[in-house]
Amino acid sequence: MKMNKPKMASEKGVPSTSKVQILLAQLERMTGDSMLKDPEASRQITSKLLHLIQTQEKTGREVMSKGTSGMEVILSSLESTRDSQTTLNILCILSELLTLGKGRRVGAFVSKGGTGVLLRILISASREGHSSEELMLQLHSLLAKVGLKDRKLGVKARLSGAVNVTVNLIKKNLQNIKLLLPCLQVLRVYSVNMVNAISLGKSGAIELMFKILAPYSKKNTSLIKVTVDALAALLKSKTNARRAVEAGYVSTLLSLYMDWHRHDTWHRHTVIRKGLLCCLRNITNIRLGRRAFTNADGMRILYNSSSECLTVRTLDPLVNTSSLIMRKCFPKNRLPLPTIKSAFHHQLTHVLPSGPVAQLYSQPPGGRTNTQLCNEPLKKVDDVVDDSDDNEDMDADTEIDTENEEDEKDEKDPRSVNEDIEKDINKLHPQKSPSRPFEELKVYERFFVELTEDFQGHNIDCSTTAATTSSSSSARPSRPVIVPTAQALSPNHVTTQNSQVLCPPHKGRDPLSPPSTATAPLPPPALQLDTLRFSKELSKKEEMQQELLHALECVSVKAEAFLNADKHKGSSISTRKPSPSPLLLEGIAIRCLAGGGSDCGSEGTEDEGAVLEVPDTAQLLPLHDLDLYVEMVKGTHSVPQYTEVAYPDYFGHVAPTFREPLLERVYGVQRSKIFQDIERLIHPNEILDKLLYDLDVPSCPVIESDGESLKFNSQFESGNLRKAIQVRKYEYDLVLNSDINSNHHHQWFYFEVSGMRVATMYRFNIINCEKSNSQFNYGMQVLMYSVQEAIIGRPRWVRTGTDICYYKNHFARSSIATGGQKGKSYYTMSFSTSFRHKDDVCYFAYHYPYTYSSLKMHLFKLEAMRTPEIYLRQDVLCETLGGNSCPLLTITAMPESNSSDHICQFRNRPLIFLSARVHPGETNASWVMKGTLEFLMGASSQAASLREAYIFKIVPMLNPDGVVNGNDRCSLSGEDLNRQWQNPDAELHPTIYHTKSLLQYLAHTQRAPLVFCDYHGHSRKKNVFMYGCSVKETIWQTNISAASTELQEDLGYRALPKILSQIAPAFSMGSCSFVVERSKESTARVVVWREIGVQRSYTMESTVCGCDQGKYKGFQIGTRELEEMGAQFCVALLRLKRMTGVHNHQHLLDLESDLIGTQPKVVRCLSTQLQRVPGVKLSSCSTTYVMDEDEPSFLEAVDYSAESNDEDGEADSEAGASSRVMSGTPDSCAVRLSDSESSKEAWKTGCVANQ
Repeated sequence: MKMNKPKMASEKGVPSTSKVQILLAQLERMTGDSMLKDPEASRQITSKLLHLIQTQEKTGREVMSKGTSGMEVILSSLESTRDSQTTLNILCILSELLTLGKGRRVGAFVSKGGTGVLLRILISASREGHSSEELMLQLHSLLAKVGLKDRKLGVKARLSGAVNVTVNLIKKNLQNIKLLLPCLQVLRVYSVNMVNAISLGKSGAIELMFKILAPYSKKNTSLIKVTVDALAALLKSKTNARRAVEAGYVSTLLSLYMDWHRHDTWHRHTVIRKGLLCCLRNITNIRLGRRAFTNADGMRILYNSSSECLTVRTLDPLVNTSSLIMRKCFPKNRLPLPTIKSAFHHQLTHVLPSGPVAQLYSQPPGGRTNTQLCNEPLKKVDDVVDDSDDNEDMDADTEIDTENEEDEKDEKDPRSVNEDIEKDINKLHPQKSPSRPFEELKVYERFFVELTEDFQGHNIDCSTTAATTSSSSSARPSRPVIVPTAQALSPNHVTTQNSQVLCPPHKGRDPLSPPSTATAPLPPPALQLDTLRFSKELSKKEEMQQELLHALECVSVKAEAFLNADKHKGSSISTRKPSPSPLLLEGIAIRCLAGGGSDCGSEGTEDEGAVLEVPDTAQLLPLHDLDLYVEMVKGTHSVPQYTEVAYPDYFGHVAPTFREPLLERVYGVQRSKIFQDIERLIHPNEILDKLLYDLDVPSCPVIESDGESLKFNSQFESGNLRKAIQVRKYEYDLVLNSDINSNHHHQWFYFEVSGMRVATMYRFNIINCEKSNSQFNYGMQVLMYSVQEAIIGRPRWVRTGTDICYYKNHFARSSIATGGQKGKSYYTMSFSTSFRHKDDVCYFAYHYPYTYSSLKMHLFKLEAMRTPEIYLRQDVLCETLGGNSCPLLTITAMPESNSSDHICQFRNRPLIFLSARVHPGETNASWVMKGTLEFLMGASSQAASLREAYIFKIVPMLNPDGVVNGNDRCSLSGEDLNRQWQNPDAELHPTIYHTKSLLQYLAHTQRAPLVFCDYHGHSRKKNVFMYGCSVKETIWQTNISAASTELQEDLGYRALPKILSQIAPAFSMGSCSFVVERSKESTARVVVWREIGVQRSYTMESTVCGCDQGKYKGFQIGTRELEEMGAQFCVALLRLKRMTGVHNHQHLLDLESDLIGTQPKVVRCLSTQLQRVPGVKLSSCSTTYVMDEDEPSFLEAVDYSAESNDEDGEADSEAGASSRVMSGTPDSCAVRLSDSESSKEAWKTGCVANQ
């Protein structure tokens, strides 16, 4: 079919009599018949036109300029002519035209149907049988250029039969390099289409490529490069990859690569070397290819060759691709555990019929109960390696973690609708009918006595009017509480099993009550609960003799323990006397306490007892008391029945006065660690594989060593470390314990290390992390606490670690733990550190630990701080599954007097409901809560005004059991409590059930809180920010229709976060979101908003890393900043009260002067976008849409293969559907509210999007 002859048109401004226009006009006037009758004329015209284009650059612009039909004339003439010379002339003209223009001309050529014309000429020439080489050369050269722009070229070529023509041409011209080169270029373009690639594989194209490929040579390198690229494209097809493996080409590729690697000493042909690696990469996408690669010793070959390239920065693309191949082919292993279930087990009274816990209980038992000695080996029933076949994306670290957050969508359009957003208007409005009858809720009236108290007969100034009340917990079997002594700085310490008790317990004492001095006898041989002991036990006499100068057995903290030291076989152990006076170091008084020892296996040997030097931090830590902490530990119940107290929790943490900057990532650190991991497979004889610590051996988790290895321990409150394995002299693999009654959730860690050498760099690898990304890749460091540093006056957690990185490893995750998803892998968090002191004891933690016992101690100390003007009541809301009390606090100001007016004002104060620590691993939430509580109990005028303005109901720890047992996310029920708010079970989720009941009671009595806020921690974003709930902003994210009456909403929900963004330096308004998602419908924030009707219902997220804005930009966050955030939250509530009190909590945004000070600014709004919803006329401030309340996708991409910007490097793409900034046009704002803290770049993006 011939193209219709177009009419020439001259471009405005171009002379119509130009030579090019004249020649094109002549060419246009020649009809098909005239061209056939007078081929000489067409030759002359096209020859002149070619000469002009080759010699004058402006002629090409005239032909391709807009408004002219030069290209149509040329294509029409090409299809009409039958003269070979004319055809060649026109092809040369097209080649000259398409060479320039940076792709724009090629695009115009494709749009005018040029690709089809070329393919038809190719087919026609091949049928004639006598086509010239020059013609085929020109045709394929043009097709190679066009293929870069025409994505449908492969389909067009297959349908027209051009693919076979090219293949046959290659077969016949294997020695004709000039023609072979463009043909291979076109073949590479054809192979992009998978159907073509499979067809070409069947036609023998792969065999053809290997006939052309040759060992290293300085000749024909361009041909080799194109051949390798074409082969790589062909091998993207799994069918072709399998065909190549079966033909034995894997070893051939490895040999070719090594030949080019050895001879290319000047690195001039790295593109060829990388092309060969790309072929191997595509082959190893299938299991058969990985096996063939391993059998051909590919791991060793690539490891050795890559090691030689590490020193040359320009060879990073080769190293990256090699690393990716080796990691992919590294044999998938199961974790070195008998079961992926937790090492501990808590038997539930009943299990819900569906869900992960029910699935776990349906499997054979793998964990151990708190009374089970696990004499039988644990069954390997749930850790199944999923070696999924032909999973092409296994090599790319783009997998999305769906354990704690919903799937992310790879959406390029920031305004595309997300399926997780709630679209049901009815569900976006508070429920009108109560969910429970009031008769069931009357029992909760006892938690609100302040609403009915008349204070008659009470002296308002008397401190007893606000006495602390609490319910006592059930009695538990007693046990010794062990704290390591200064002697524990020696690496050989084990808990004493036969120590006697010196101090009797205080039966019936509530954990929240002060320690009692009453004593009662205990029947032998039961272990007593109230004894705090420093224990040290040696298992062998030889060890005892070697450690004579350092041994101390069972030293008591109290002086009575020293006077009543135990005797064993008639022998006594003397003790060292304390220093006569305390030392002053850095302003902290150090007091020395001595203690007596008891038998730990010695036979008549005398030795001095160690002296524990305890830093006196009372002035710096008014809420910390060592003896009180021990008393609180005695009332804390754990599943493993912990008896030890960790030094950091005992000594306390004094926040450093300096700020710790984010760690700058060292180039190549991740790649270096990956290569060290690969060395384990290459050189297995160098791996020690020495087990040092194992919770699955309950009788003796601490394995005795020869003194050349570190010692580990995590058997204390909130501790989490399941296994430690020494892999090299100074390298250790660590495995975290799953949450109890769960088989996953690995992020929180807290463990002890001792027996270290000074100034020696140790590497620690936590090998069973689950999240697909971490702030450890972006400047976050682990926390370390040195006991030696504490003793000399610096008791504090400090950020530490170098060479920190987080990457996917070769340990496969069971599909049972991933919800049925196969092919998932664990991730490694690796860091290196050294130690400053000999015989130190150091602790490492994911974030600043805050134990349940610490909370109880702090609450007791806060009660002691109470003044007569403060109304403080402590209740026990409920008892948890583990038998721990869940405290409930009521804080407000006492009424000014017992007059009716003052009592009425007291009762009618708005309520603020706060909660925290529903996720045990989010310890930063407790530090923020600590700052809030200290501010509320403070003596400042602001604190007094705040207490007079509100009644605070606070549940400071919603998940005590998870905190005590070192869980990361779940309670003892094995479930995420923040997903149980819709229908909590009174037995399985008591804290959630009763907290929700409190809120339901308030709703029934028309006293719903003004503000509800649940404090959380965030592991993959920086700063502090809030999530709220808004009908308008949720609907705007969808394309559903809604009437304006359905979207009536007060914008007051934005006021509190806006205030915080102005007064709290760590808070970021730009990270806040007010969108309601379906996957969050059972969280506290959404349920309290929807069912209780609290408009200002929030989740406040605090980073575990640091800040990227404000005055803390570039610094890691510390406890000082977290406590400051808790205090600033209180200040924001006070400002909120000052504004809402005028208008009965309505029309808050009219008070802009209070909100933004003296310089109000017009900011972005949603009104323009919302107006596109039919029937809606409204205005609202902009929102930043972040997908996930608890763990949204991380905003910063990370290259998991290496650190280079190699175009073929497979980087993490999980940030694709991350938080989206939705902004409107400034002109459409009907509300003035400062939003200066929002991202400037987001503003620019929004403005451009609206233009």
